[in-house]
Order: sequence, then C-alpha cells, then structure tokens
Amino acid sequence: MTKYLPETYSLSRGLIQAQQVETPIVALESAVITHGLPIPQNIELARDLEAEVRQEGAMPATIALLQGKIRVGLTDEELETLGHMTDTRKISLRDFGIALAGGMSGGTTVAATLLVAGMAGIRVFATGGIGGVHRGAPFDVSADLPQLAQSQLVVVCAGAKAILDLPATREYLETQGIPVIGYQTDEFPAFFTRRSGLPVDQQVSNPQDVAQIAWRSWEAGVSSAVLLVVPPPEDAAMPAEPMEKAIQAAVQEAEKRGIHGAETTPYLLRRVNELTGGMSLRANLALLKNNARVAAQVARAMNDIHKARPF
Repeated sequence: MTKYLPETYSLSRGLIQAQQVETPIVALESAVITHGLPIPQNIELARDLEAEVRQEGAMPATIALLQGKIRVGLTDEELETLGHMTDTRKISLRDFGIALAGGMSGGTTVAATLLVAGMAGIRVFATGGIGGVHRGAPFDVSADLPQLAQSQLVVVCAGAKAILDLPATREYLETQGIPVIGYQTDEFPAFFTRRSGLPVDQQVSNPQDVAQIAWRSWEAGVSSAVLLVVPPPEDAAMPAEPMEKAIQAAVQEAEKRGIHGAETTPYLLRRVNELTGGMSLRANLALLKNNARVAAQVARAMNDIHKARPF
C-alpha cells in the first residue's frame, strides 16, 4: 500500500491502479538509462526490463526525476524522453534537494531508488549490481550500502559491481546486518562472473523461500533490505581470470589519470568493456534482464504472503 507521499512525488496512473488491485510491483532504477548506455541502447534496455517484469505477471515501476518531480512508474513516453536527455543528473541521496529545487531531471541510483520505492510502498527492487567499497580506498563507500541497511525491500542483484573491493563490501553488508541470500547459489556472485569465493548467508531455490525470509525478517523488526544475489546467466557470464585482469588494468589507468569520486565507476565500467571487447557489456545486459525476471517472481510470492498476512 502506498504511504503518504510528499508533493514532490508523482505516481503513474498505471501504478496507482496496480496498487489498488494488489498487483505485484517491481521497482527499477534509471541511472542505467541516463548514465549507463548510449542512445538508443538505453531506451531499448529500459523497455526490455519492463517487458521482462510484465511477462512474469508483475507491474514495472521505473523511478526517475523529471523536471524537479519524482516520478514513480514512468510512462513509455516519459521513458523515451528521459532516455534522449543529454543534460541529466545522476541522482543519489545527496542530490535530491539540489535536483528538486533546481527543477532538474535525472536517473536514480540504487540508493535513491531504494528511498523512493520505500516511500511508495514497493517491496521489491531489481538492479544490476549494488555499489560498495572501492578498491584501494576503504573510506570510499557507496551510499547504496547504508541505504540498504534502512530499507525494507528485497533487492535483486548480481552482487556488487566487480570493479569494487568485494571482500570489503561483503564485510560491510555483514556489519550492517543485511542478509545476503544466494538464489540457487551458495556463493556471492561477482557481477560479470558467477563466483567470487565469498559466502552467502543462506541459499534458496525458489521465490517463495525469498519472500518468507523477507517477511519474517521485517516482522521480527529488522529494518534492512534483504539482498538477493543472482549469478549472471551461464551463457553470458565472464571467466573470472580475464575479467579480473581487465579490472586491474582499468583501475591502474584510472589512478594514473586522476579519476576519483563519482566519475570512477562509469569510467571503470566503460574501460573494462573496451578491454574485454564488449563481453562485459553483454554480461551486464543479460544479468539485468535475468534479475528483472527473478524480481517479478519474488514480487508475486511477496504479494501472496501479503494477501494472507498483511504487513
């Protein structure tokens, strides 16, 4: 059910209707549209992700800022408008006030999408990979992590982005009390690759088990997200060794070029894709679609529990 929303929030008519008839809903971020891919690939991907959710019987809710308004559930026209914009801002938590006051448009990161989805009463969110602790800079921690610790959503992802310090990120998740659930895997995936050597807290085999863990956690008073990590599809996943070599080379180049802060992740992902001959982008697109499918299945299972025992 939708919570009280400030005037800066606007829900699409389709989303309002979906909530009224208790249709399962999956939140989708939009930074991948505004800052992840070139035109028209970004728009094609956004439509593909929404289609994957719909095919599994759920309602997609792509979240973004349009002209100083937080939009929950973009129409197809709004999605295309956002995808063609060239002056958008990448919206994380720190950017909301600036963007809203300035009437800006932008794509929401994982942290920002978590905040908005929680305000709108959405319980499931699909993304590619979460942010985390950066390599060689343990003080550089993505805003995604602390926001995960205070957002009661199931977040479906392929682990953390492989360009990060995965062991440190995994430790941070544990410190914040965020349960990491492996979907048909006993290992934390490394985004482009299926294995990292790091453990999960529990392995599950179906969406119903995920839903039960989430509801039981929140009923017990746990305030964090449940992080559902899904390995990338086998036919698109990268081999670990060449992937790590490409990442290390990209990280070294970034250091030599003096690239820091918010510019780091986009640069590294772009450079890794160049070094792998486009294979990393292929893996990224495949895992995004796979995560959307799994998230829709989890949303349906969550919906079944909610109807039987409202939270």
